[in-house]
This record gives sequence, C-alpha cells and structure tokens, in this order.
Amino acid sequence: MKTIYSIFFFFILISGSLSAENGSKLWLRYQPATTIESSLVQFSSVVCLEKGNLLRSATNELKMAYSEMTGKEMPVSVVPQSNSLLLGTLQNKYIRSLNIGKELAQLGSEGFVIRRVKLNADSCTVIASAGEQGVLYGVFHLLRMLQTNSCSFNVKEHPSYKVRILNHWDNLDGSVERGYAGHSIWKWDELPATISPRYAEYARANASIGINATVLNNVNASPEMLSTENLLKVKAIAAVLRSYNIRAYLSINFSSPKELGGLSTSDPLNADVRKWWKNKAAEVYKLIPDFGGFLVKANSEGLPGPMDYGRTHVDGANMLADALKPFGGIVMWRAFVYEPGDDRVKLAYNEFHKFDGQFRDNVIIQVKNGPVDFQPREPFSPLFGAMKKTALMPELQITQEYLGHSNHLVFLSSMWKEFLDADTHAAGDGTTISKLTTGEVYPQKITAFAGVANIGNDDNWCGHHFAQANWYAFGRLAWNNQLSSEQIADEWIKMTFNRQLTADSGQQEIKMSQQVSRDSCLLAVKKMMLSSHQTAVDYMMPLGLHHIFAWTHHYGPEPWCDIPGARPDWLPKYYHKADSIGLGFDRTTNGSNAVSQYASPLKEQFNDMNQCPDKYLLWFQHVPWNFRMKSGKTLWNELCYTYDKGVQSVREYQKIWDKAEPFVDAQRFAEVQSKLRIQARDAVWWKDACLLYFQTFSKQPIPYDIERPVHDLDSLKAIKLDMKHHN
Repeated sequence: MKTIYSIFFFFILISGSLSAENGSKLWLRYQPATTIESSLVQFSSVVCLEKGNLLRSATNELKMAYSEMTGKEMPVSVVPQSNSLLLGTLQNKYIRSLNIGKELAQLGSEGFVIRRVKLNADSCTVIASAGEQGVLYGVFHLLRMLQTNSCSFNVKEHPSYKVRILNHWDNLDGSVERGYAGHSIWKWDELPATISPRYAEYARANASIGINATVLNNVNASPEMLSTENLLKVKAIAAVLRSYNIRAYLSINFSSPKELGGLSTSDPLNADVRKWWKNKAAEVYKLIPDFGGFLVKANSEGLPGPMDYGRTHVDGANMLADALKPFGGIVMWRAFVYEPGDDRVKLAYNEFHKFDGQFRDNVIIQVKNGPVDFQPREPFSPLFGAMKKTALMPELQITQEYLGHSNHLVFLSSMWKEFLDADTHAAGDGTTISKLTTGEVYPQKITAFAGVANIGNDDNWCGHHFAQANWYAFGRLAWNNQLSSEQIADEWIKMTFNRQLTADSGQQEIKMSQQVSRDSCLLAVKKMMLSSHQTAVDYMMPLGLHHIFAWTHHYGPEPWCDIPGARPDWLPKYYHKADSIGLGFDRTTNGSNAVSQYASPLKEQFNDMNQCPDKYLLWFQHVPWNFRMKSGKTLWNELCYTYDKGVQSVREYQKIWDKAEPFVDAQRFAEVQSKLRIQARDAVWWKDACLLYFQTFSKQPIPYDIERPVHDLDSLKAIKLDMKHHN
C-alpha cells in the first residue's frame, strides 16, 4: 500500500525575547512568520504521491517545517483534496494528467515546476519533476519562498550545472587544510561503526541549496584513502548522502598503484598500472554504486603525476577516465600547475591549452577562477575560452584562505559574480564565463561547478556566522549562475535572522515602528555584505596587487617577506615588484607577455596603462608612483586613499552591526561583533604595513587628510603569528 503524506500550513506568533542560538541551524530555520500572507500557505493538505528515498527526504523536510512552525505533528491525508499541495514525478498518474509532461522532460530529473493546476475540478498546487531529485529541490524551493515571504506558484527551475560539488580539503587524521572552523566533520576513526548525525544535517543543508556532490578528502591526497578499510568508511558516508541526492567523490594520489598497490611504478601507460586502476574502480563501485569519480591534483606543489614518468596530463587523465568509464564515473583533473621559471600566471594556460580536444569525454578540467591562487581579486584564468573542445569547470574557494580566514566578514558572491559575468570575448562579445562553463558556447558533455568547502565541526559549521552565507551563495550560484548577489544576500539574511519580535511582554502584535526599524537595519546589513568583498580588497591588496601575504598561513600582510632558499613565486616581492620607479608586475608585451593569453580587445586593454581597469592595473602593469590615475590622483595617493577607505568601511560595518543588536539573538550578535573588532584591527594592520613598506620605495608622504599609521614598520616586520592559536 502506498504511503501518503500530507501537511497543513498555518502560522502563529511566539512571543517573548530572542533566545541565544549557536548558528547550527544555518539558514534552515522554520520559525513562525507573522508577516507571510496566509493566503499563500493555506493548503488543505500536502500529499506525496509516490515512494522513494528522495521523496521520503522531501516529505520529512515538510514534516519538520510544519512542526517547527506550528509546534504540532503533521496530519496525514491519503488522497488529493481541494487546494492541496501535491508532490510527485512523471511516473504518477495525477502528474501525467496535468499536461506538463513535456515541460518536465525538458527540465530534466533535477528540474521542477511549482504550479497551480486544476485536478478533478479542484484547485491544487503541484511540485513536480521528471525525477525524485527535482521534487526534493522543489520542496526546498517552496520552503525558501515561505521563509523569505516571496511565494509564487508559477515556478520553473533547472540547474545551471550538472555537477555542483564541494571539495573538502579534509585529511584522514581529522585536520582540514585551510580549514578555519575546527576539525573535519568526517570522523574517520569512528567509521564505519558510528555514523555522526552531523552527516545527515550536512547532506540536508547541501540539498537545500542544490549541491549534489562532494569530494570527501584533500586534493593533497594520501594513497591510503583508497585502501579497502577506508573505502568501507566512504561507503557508510555515501549511504547517508544518498538520501539527499548527493554523490560521494574522492581525491586520489596519482602514485597509489606504487604506494598502496605495491607496484614498481605508477606510469599511466604501464599495463599493470592501468589494470590496477581498473580493479580499484571496480572495487569502489561494488561498494558504492553511485560513486561520482576522482578529483586529481597531479604534478603540482610536489605531488606525483604523469610527468614524473615523461607522460602528459592527457595520459594521466585518460588512463583514469578509462578505468571509470564502465561505471559512469568522471575525472576532475585540476589545472593548478606551476613550475619555477616563467611568469606563474601563464603556466596553467601554457600547460593545458595545447591539449585541447585530447581528453576523454568523461574528463573535465578543473580551473581556478584566476590564474594564480584564489587571490582577493584576480582577472579570470585565460584558460576559459582558450579550450574550445575540452570541458572546463570553475573552481572557487569558499574557505577564506586569502580573505581573513574565519575572522573577516567577506561575502564572496560578489567576487564570484564578477568572475561569472566576465566577458572573455573568446567567441565574440558576450562570451561570459557563465555561458562558457554551462556549454552554451562550446558543447560540454559534463558541466560542473566546484567550491573548496569552509565547513568544519564548529557548532556554526563555518567559524564565522556570516561565512555560512558563502556556503549558501556557492550552492545558489551552482544551481543558477544568473542569480544576483543582492538576491542571494537577501534570501540568506531573511532565512538566517528570521526571528520575529514582540513589542512588549503580553502583546500579540509587532508594532509597525519596530518592524520598520528591523527591516531598515537588516537592509543595512545586506548592503554591508554586498560591499564587503570590495572593502577587503581595499584594505588588503587594491588596484591589482596580489599575493603579498605572510609566509605559509596567508593571514596577514608581509610584502617584505624574504625566505632564504624559497622559490621566488612563493614570495610577495615576486608579485609586487616595488622599486624606486613604481609598483606592479609588468605582464605587457614588454614584460612577461601574459596579456597575449587573453582575446581581443582584452589583451589590448590590459597592455595599455591608460586603458587597463584600475582593479587590475598593478596585476598587468609596473606603474610609476606619480602616474595619474583615472581619479586624477597619483598612483601613490590612490593607494593611500584606497587603503584608508577599506579601514573606514570596516569601522562602518561595526556601527551597522551594533544597531542590529535588538533584532538578533544575543549569542550570534556578540560573536559577530567580536569578529568585526578583529577585522577592524586587521584592516589597520594591513593598511599600515603596506603603506609604510611601499613608502620606502615611493619616498612620498602619506596624504595628511587620512588616518595616520599607528604602527611602525619595524614592529610590523617582527610579527610572527602562531596560526594554531590565531583562528
């Protein structure tokens, strides 16, 4: 007998003061909302028309939402009724009868519609899809609309990318490389016997924003990850993720046949090596039939790869692709490669564009958004648009390795939209990154969107309450890369800080003046989020400066850094090139000629100091200190005023957040307030360090109408952070 589910929606007002919250609920807070129009949610019942693991997850989410909104158990209905909410796929006769089959087929198994329809003369609302996955995403979409008071019953959605994947940099010992939110959520020492309830919460949070895949381990992978013992642990995690349509992937070490399998070599053209990988793939898929595939970092930063044996990236990627092909798996091969010698920004392009069209059709090249390494601002990698016959996927960094770790409030959607909306001009005007990576310009069998996760075992998941917004934004952009940062920020704020206020004890209505004040305050918080990326660039590395961070931990400024024996391209001086003449890396045709990797008219713009956009000026040009900027200021003065602007903006953020105190629970308010104090101090640290150091080359005064440095250069040079205790 079919199990039929239903749910009634209504809202009540819970009076009383705001209680403390630790942030563990993320954006999934189904609080009573008195401002939602009751006409939008007065369903007589909600009915799930079919069985299935994903449909069960969808109906369970509705049960949870109902319980949290009303304090009651969800009633059950066995048949569709007038004004009911129907959940189903094309397999169901009711859905087939609604004349939306063609539309659902076009949207695919993950797409969905939310529609008011006539069924047996009754008015109903349907969430329908060609597959269970779409119904699950449709339920989360409906709940998002309810949480944000933006309900519509004429919705049609499908994802921009087929694979929407988090890359965990988690290690088997529980540490997380570039992780700033505690230890790994994967308890490898407890698995497979003990399954943490956090795994299901993780899967649920990802499903709510459309993420459908995750790489469980670090790209700097241990060969032991593929041992049978650890694969059984991966199997246990995958079983939890599966209920939310999330596939597990693994990073692999290219030398696994030698290091783990006991072979004498890991040469990708060796017959025994190829057989080892085929057998290992068969073992993985026997344990985990829906396993996604491998992520590979090879011949990069000391990790092994095919070039160790005189082979190419094509040889290595295709060998793994052949092993995975019978099972439907894919290879995500990272383009993050650089060897000492030529200008580092050119190296990924030089290494990969010559192989265009030579990779198997189940290989996709994973390319960082910029050509260096997740800097606060970079021009897009020129590989996007250069490879016309090879599938490419963007790799973004959600964890803030170069943006203040978990201490700085930086909303990354603005940076990612700048990247996605960038026009490469590769196939004429309007050839944006978003169009290139979704296969609209050059056909791609696989489309994918990756983000390096910022998730740990801290109560609030991400170390900073506002860092949750970056996890949320990544998922939303992976689902729909046309969303605006303003829309994403608006959704996240309303879903994360959605507790309603009461006027006074015993009153049952919120005074209009209170609500207006609250709305005005949260609007200011949204504006703060939207400006925060530019602010971080301003107080860290404005005008195209890049990679002038402290050695190894990448937290604070160290433009003077000089480590004996270190590779030049690991040191800040390699990038800023400060001297008595000016500042910046000359990548013009008279310098490293990196501009030639871009299509016209970009390469001509970047090559001309007078045409190059200010935000990339010092990336492409070595600019004289007295060069007249577009603002009319000299480069030196522009640099000074921009650093000062960044400092003043963070101080303004402190004021904005302090005004939010009446509208936010005490715990999260205090924790964000504390982080903003750290950020304000760090902004001054960055400003003073960079201006005082660069002043030793410019020999010019800091303009007198901006804030004076409060440090001296020698004391700043003496700072050596112990990052184990700093985050």
